[in-house]
Amino acid sequence: MTREETENGRDDMQIDGCETEQMQDNAVPDGFNANYLKVYYGKLFPHAEIFKWMSYGNDGKHPACDHSYFGRREFSFTLDNDIYLRFQSFNSAVELENSIKEKCPFKIDIGPVYSVDPAKRHAYAQAGDNVFTPVERELVFDVDITDYDDVRYCCSGADICLDCWPLMTVAIKVIDTALRDDFGFNHILWAYSGRRGVHCWVCDGKARRLNNEQRAAIADYFRVYKGNENSLKKVSLTGHGLHPFLARSYNEILKDFFEENLLPSQKLFSNEERFEKILEMIPDESITSELRGKWQENRRSSISKEDINVVRWEQLKHVLQSGKQKVQGLRRCVEEIVFSYTYPRLDMEVSKHMNHLLKAPFCVHPKTGRVCIPIDPNHCEEFDPTTVPTLSKLLGELNMGGLKADSDNGILTVKNLDLYNMKCIWVFYFGKVDLLIQFWEITTYVKVIGDQMIVCYLASICFMN
Repeated sequence: MTREETENGRDDMQIDGCETEQMQDNAVPDGFNANYLKVYYGKLFPHAEIFKWMSYGNDGKHPACDHSYFGRREFSFTLDNDIYLRFQSFNSAVELENSIKEKCPFKIDIGPVYSVDPAKRHAYAQAGDNVFTPVERELVFDVDITDYDDVRYCCSGADICLDCWPLMTVAIKVIDTALRDDFGFNHILWAYSGRRGVHCWVCDGKARRLNNEQRAAIADYFRVYKGNENSLKKVSLTGHGLHPFLARSYNEILKDFFEENLLPSQKLFSNEERFEKILEMIPDESITSELRGKWQENRRSSISKEDINVVRWEQLKHVLQSGKQKVQGLRRCVEEIVFSYTYPRLDMEVSKHMNHLLKAPFCVHPKTGRVCIPIDPNHCEEFDPTTVPTLSKLLGELNMGGLKADSDNGILTVKNLDLYNMKCIWVFYFGKVDLLIQFWEITTYVKVIGDQMIVCYLASICFMN
C-alpha cells in the first residue's frame, strides 16, 4: 500500500463502538466484540507467519517441498453463537487470511495434517477406502489452572491471580525441561491460553510423526498426579528412590517453589480445614494425631511472630523424616505432599490423540479479550497474565499509530498506519531462533530500528525447518 493510497483512504478501517469524546486520548472501550476482532484480523493477526509455521518448509520455496502439505491441515473456526466449522483447509497464506477476515472467528483451532484434504473427506469416504486419517500433528500439552482448585485458596474456576498463576510457571518449567533433556526435542512453543492456562506445541519432525500409542507413552511419562477431587492421596511415589526425572523436578523446581512460594501465598497450614487435607495424606494415625494435637495447642497459645505455615511445615518434615521413621513410605510422604500440590496436572487426552484440536496462538479469548501470546520458557516466571495485551488495548495502540477523526460524522478512522508508532507488532519465534521478543520488548526495537528495518527483521526469523 502506497502513502498516496493511504492518504486517499483506500485502506481505511472504521472502529465502531468508540465515541467521539474518546478520540482525544485514543481510548477504545474495554471488552470483546466482532467489530474489534475485524480490525485485529485485518491489521494485526500474523496470517503469513502462521502459514510459514504450519508449512514447515513446504511453502513452495524449494523443489522438494510437498505442495499439498498445508492444504491437508485442518483448521476449525468457532463463530458467534457457538457455530463450529470443522475441517476447514487452505492452500495458501492468502486463502487462510481471506477466510479468517471474512468469517471473523471468535476462536481458531488447529488440528492435524491428514492424508487427504479434510475439506474433501466425504468424497474419499464414498470411495470405500479408509484413506482419511491423520498423518502428522504436533505433540501438544494443555495445562488448565482449574485442575488445581483443590490446592489454591485465592481463586477458583476460571479466575486467576498472581498468587496462583506460578503453578502454571512450574508446569512450564517441569515439562519443558523434560521434553528437551529427556526426549531431545528442540522446537517447542509455549502459549498463554488467553484465560486460565497454557498450551505447549512440540514441533520437531520426529514429534509430529508420532502415532497415538507413542504419544500416549510420552503422556504417561509425565503421569504422576493420578487422583481426583475425592481422593485422599493423589500421588503415590513407589520404589526405593525417585525416577531421575522426578528427582530432578523435585530438587530443582518443586521443593523450593512449594516452600518459598505456594506455602505462604496459599497459607496451606493456616487453619484446621487446610492442614487436615495435608494430614490425610499421611498413613500413620499416630503421627497425624501428634501433629494435630501440637497445632491445635499452638493455635490456642502461640504468640510467635513466625509464619505459622512455615513453622508447621517444618514440624511435619521433622516428624516424617526423623531417624525413628524407618518405614520408607512415611519418609516419602513429604515428597508426595509437594508433588500433590505443585506437579503439573495435564489434560492427558489432549496429548494422546493426533486428531485433537488446540487453540491457535495469537487468537483472542472471547471471555477476557486477551491475546494468546507466546511465553518464553526461559523467562516464564516473568510472565504476568494480568498484563497480557487485550483486544481493546491493541486497538488503542493502533489509534496512537494514526487516528484521524472525521469531524462530519464522528466516525473513528484508522489512517497513515506506520510501524514506528505501533507497539502491537508480533514476532513469531521458532526453530533455530532462540530469541523470543515479547510484546513489551518490541516497542524498544521499533523505536530504535525504525519501520523498514523491523519489517526485514521480522521476516528473517520466521520458522523454517
